[in-house]
Amino acid sequence: MQNTIGMIGLGIMGGAMARNLRHAGFNVVGFDLDATAVAAAKAAGVEVAASAAAVAETAQDILVSLPNAKAVQQTATAIAASHAKARTVIETSTLSLADKTAFGDVLTSAGHLALDCPLSGTGAQARTKDLVVFASGDTNAIKRLEPVFLGFARKTFDLGPYGNGSKMKFVANLLVAIHNVAAGEALVLAMKAGLDPEQVIEAVGAGAGNSRVFELRAPMMAANCYVPATMRSRTWKKDMTVIGDFASGLDCPTPLFTATRTLYDAALAMGRDGEDVAAVCAVLEAMAGMQR
Repeated sequence: MQNTIGMIGLGIMGGAMARNLRHAGFNVVGFDLDATAVAAAKAAGVEVAASAAAVAETAQDILVSLPNAKAVQQTATAIAASHAKARTVIETSTLSLADKTAFGDVLTSAGHLALDCPLSGTGAQARTKDLVVFASGDTNAIKRLEPVFLGFARKTFDLGPYGNGSKMKFVANLLVAIHNVAAGEALVLAMKAGLDPEQVIEAVGAGAGNSRVFELRAPMMAANCYVPATMRSRTWKKDMTVIGDFASGLDCPTPLFTATRTLYDAALAMGRDGEDVAAVCAVLEAMAGMQR
């Protein structure tokens, strides 16, 4: 169906993307196993399909936003086994290059076109279309899909061959990992020194020490409230592993990134797996002997 976009995965990211595409004038047909996500999508005007295969039978262009490689591979297999004609399937998750390649191979062998298009941005940014698309794969398809991308994002980059989008996402998320911990470290220092965290946010935001991550996560840290999550800590652990393995495979040292991993692991050990990754601030507070 022309002007109809498929959305497989209606969670934090996929749900926001689907809603913004609806607001941009696209028909959206989606699928998710989670009843709460489905209900929210329906309320936003998204048509809900019974399966990933059903989405493929309805929409020529299909976005995939899922939490892990297993779900992504199952989706590729379902689309490949469907009765759908040639489809363009845009994979937006953060996965290893091997998993992205396997996804593309399954679809290509069934006559479909796969694009590797991970996104830079959090769930909060997804709600306001403040995402960047790191697109890679067929250039003509990326150009054709630009209006779709701009229906849920503010910027698109065509980064060349399939897989380059993921490589760019690894670079971007390496910085996010470091900036997030740096924000927590700075706020803990400020609070232990007796400064008002809200005033710290305002002052840092106006100066050279600011970052997009500080703007997004420091307010959660100051409020000591990490739900609802824009990126759950348990999902972030998967992303951290993918980046670490990628860098290791290239024999590329990442000392700052590596140093942050113990803090994210500590947040999980504290039972904060369902909370936002900004909860590393709570880890740092505990290390500093603080209690709020």
